[in-house]
Amino acid sequence: MLFSLLLLAVLAMAQNPKREFRGAWIQCVNGQFQGIGRDAMQQTLSSQLDELQKDGINAIFFQVRAEGDALYESALEPWSRYLTGQQGMAPNPYWDPLQWMVEQCHARQMECHAWINPYRAKTKGTQALANNHAYFRNPKHFFSYEGLMIFDPGYPENRDFICQVAADIVSRYDVDGFHIDDYFYPYPAAGVPIPDDASYALYGKGMDRGDWRRQNVNLFIKQLHETIQAVKPWVKFGVSPFGIYRNKRNDPDGSNTNGLQNYDDLYADVLLWIKEGWVDYNLPQIYWEIGNKAADYETLIHWWSSHAGERPLYIGQDVERTCKFADPQNPQIHQMGRKYMLQRSLPGIYGSCQWYAKAVADNVGNYGMTLRQIYHNTPALQPLMPWIDSKSPKKPRKTKVIWTEDGPVLFWTAPKARRVMDEARQYVVYRFLKGERQNLEDPSKIVCITSNTFLPLPYAGGEMDYTYIVTALDRLHNESKGSKEKVSL
Repeated sequence: MLFSLLLLAVLAMAQNPKREFRGAWIQCVNGQFQGIGRDAMQQTLSSQLDELQKDGINAIFFQVRAEGDALYESALEPWSRYLTGQQGMAPNPYWDPLQWMVEQCHARQMECHAWINPYRAKTKGTQALANNHAYFRNPKHFFSYEGLMIFDPGYPENRDFICQVAADIVSRYDVDGFHIDDYFYPYPAAGVPIPDDASYALYGKGMDRGDWRRQNVNLFIKQLHETIQAVKPWVKFGVSPFGIYRNKRNDPDGSNTNGLQNYDDLYADVLLWIKEGWVDYNLPQIYWEIGNKAADYETLIHWWSSHAGERPLYIGQDVERTCKFADPQNPQIHQMGRKYMLQRSLPGIYGSCQWYAKAVADNVGNYGMTLRQIYHNTPALQPLMPWIDSKSPKKPRKTKVIWTEDGPVLFWTAPKARRVMDEARQYVVYRFLKGERQNLEDPSKIVCITSNTFLPLPYAGGEMDYTYIVTALDRLHNESKGSKEKVSL
């Protein structure tokens, strides 16, 4: 117990990063929204988002396409049964969950990333597909596997259609990112081959079947990245693959693990995508505990850190499993502290994402409160992505304090911009005491990140002298120089 208190004290004194991805997944496929109606779903999501905001979460992955369906208004695919209870049935009263989520996230200064499952066309529990489901346009382009229906990755038409869906989402919604998870070719069942003989006969050209399948997924990832860039170049594209790339027994450069593999079993060559720049971030799901015999968390986070390469690495954290297992060096506490120590001490890691959002909002194992009080107790900007855009916006103009009947208010004006990429989308407000070093790299000096162009200030008799500095952020969180204003409060 004493050790845990000392550990928390040390962590509390350590400065948190100024830039860090702090995400959470909100899934529909578990049925948490199915048939509950608009008001109950909005109330549930609002409550979760409010708690996540207090816990310092700055990005939400919202699942909007679980099985060739839509939790948004789509002319391409049917409404999801995970929304209304029946695939193809529109919500009543009518609303658009993705549009609503974008607005709610942005109001809380969070990013909103649209999360889709690209290849899954039917889950095991779905009894009936809507008449306008893509399956009925060409059933031969799909295969069944262990109760699932899969868009066969071997058909170019399927790649084209999924990219069309992505372009539709990105063009019509103000999403900050586009996210896919770990489902490529289906997770293998022992002794059950993947039934893709027809597509292989058409397109395999004598290639090794495994190499051909990997090529199909590679072609899709590259095309999806290019599709998103062509529509809105500032929208980030990322993937959260299964936590093991390859085991050492299959590849000398693999991890010292013994589990299912992205490369060999799901035909997902994640390291190639990173090397080629086809993804803007990589978020492996390292859901195991420290000390797991088949897939040790500590082994895997070190492996991914040393192989992250040219793109930011975020860590997929399993909240419930983290809280279930004791720290191997201190059985009195769970593993959250040690996992965060690893996450923040290893090179190439720029944040994490929590599986799943509700577990954080419900404060399972005091996880959410620990984020709030320790790891996220200062705000964080998003990690930079200079290969998308590295130009900072101009600084805010006309920064001044105006004394109103409700007290002092700091006002500023948006900077001018020639391109949409240079427009100010948010602002960072810093506060420094008189004589204090004005270090904008110190996140403890951030008062807030806001999309407003004003901020009410606390007044305590005018006895304290402060300097406020306001900077502008563009869509990629490139930060401008600061605009200063001194005030006595």
